[in-house]
Amino acid sequence: MTSGMFGAQGTGDTSGYGGLVRQASNFGSSERPYGSYFDEVADDLERAYPDFSDAIERVVVDRGEITLHVKREKLVEVAMILRDKLKFEMCMGVSGVHYPDQTGREMHAVYPLLSMSKNQRIRLEVSVPDADAHIPSVVEVWAGNNWHERETYDMFGIIFDGHPGLTRILMPDDWEGHPQRKDYSLGGIAVEYKGATTPPPSERRSYK
Repeated sequence: MTSGMFGAQGTGDTSGYGGLVRQASNFGSSERPYGSYFDEVADDLERAYPDFSDAIERVVVDRGEITLHVKREKLVEVAMILRDKLKFEMCMGVSGVHYPDQTGREMHAVYPLLSMSKNQRIRLEVSVPDADAHIPSVVEVWAGNNWHERETYDMFGIIFDGHPGLTRILMPDDWEGHPQRKDYSLGGIAVEYKGATTPPPSERRSYK
């Protein structure tokens, strides 16, 4: 059950006002044809990478976007092919997502890719268990992901194996927990402003 600010429960609403109800989507693999340039990308990757069917768990096309769900042990291989053969020269970073209800796949890492040569965008997504939240680093493929991986580690606790210096980037080194996980407390730390103290969200007035 989702628990939001001010005690809101049972919906996707984390604002505390109870007005937002969001149904969770659980997509299987999309069927061909995907449309747009997505079939071309899938075909080119399959031709360039013989282990395509073993490496790609599913392909999801939704809302005009394509996501390739990649097995973590194949991530770096797929990334190298996408960069060198399919000309996805830029990775725009990596974002963590925490789905506590997806047993065995609680932690997700999402990589938006851009081909400047062809003006195309795709996404890679890797899912791993919370108990073994290790994903290979792609810094050797896209060096600009260095700080993005550090932030995702800091906020979600995903460990990027092979990262050259995986340390916290926003929180102090001795901070306990990872603040953007769904099981992280929403309050409990008082904030002080020039002698006045603002109570944490969990202790403020309730809007019901």
